[in-house]
Amino acid sequence: MIGKIAGRIDYRAEDHVLIDVGGVGYLVYCSERTLAALPGPGQAAALYTDLLVREDILQLFGFVTLVEKEWHRLLMSVQGIGAKASLAILGTLGPEGVSRAIALGDWNAVKAAKGIGPKTAQRVVNELKDKAPGIMALGAGMAAAEGEAPAELIEGATPVAPPVTPPKSNANAQSEALSALSNLGYAPGEAASAVAQAAGDDPEAGTPALIRAALKLLAPKG
Repeated sequence: MIGKIAGRIDYRAEDHVLIDVGGVGYLVYCSERTLAALPGPGQAAALYTDLLVREDILQLFGFVTLVEKEWHRLLMSVQGIGAKASLAILGTLGPEGVSRAIALGDWNAVKAAKGIGPKTAQRVVNELKDKAPGIMALGAGMAAAEGEAPAELIEGATPVAPPVTPPKSNANAQSEALSALSNLGYAPGEAASAVAQAAGDDPEAGTPALIRAALKLLAPKG
C-alpha cells in the first residue's frame, strides 16, 4: 500500500498531478479542492494517498489531510459511489463539509456535488451517519495535535524513547467533541451543554460516543 507521496510536481492536469519521487513519477488523482491547494510545477508537495487496485488498472488518489483520505475510503464503501464520485463530493464540500452534511442528515448538500443524484445522496447520508462521529473525532484530535513535533524530527535533538501514552481522559474527549460540534456550526453554549450532558450520562465515553450522543441531544425535537 502506498500511503503517502512526497516529491516534486512535474506537471498538473485537470484531475491529477505527476509527482517525481527520486526519479520515479507517480500519477495522483485529486479533487478540485486538493488540486487548488497544491503548488505549481517544480515545487515540493506531499499528499496522503489511497491506492485503488482493479484487475486492469492501479490508480493513486491524493489528499491533503488524513481526514480527507478517510472520508474518501468511507464514501467509496457506499453503493454507487466510486472514486470519481467521492472526489466530486470532497471537492464540493471539503472534509469538514462532508462531516457536517452527514452528521446533520443534509443530503441536499451531498447532492450538490457533480454527478450525485438525490437517491445516491440519501444513501450516503443514511449509510454513513453512524460513522461520521469517528471521522469528526479524528479531525478534532489531529487539530489538537497540530504544531507538536517529535524530538527525533527536530534537527540536533537527541532521540528519546516515547513515553507510554495513558488512555485518553474524558476531559480530552469532551474538548474534542466540543471542537467537532463547533465545526458543524453549533453555538458554543449549546454545544457545551450537550457535550456536558452526554459526558454526565456516560463518564467513560470516548470522543466518537460523545459526539454521537450530543448530536442526538441537539437534534430538533418533534
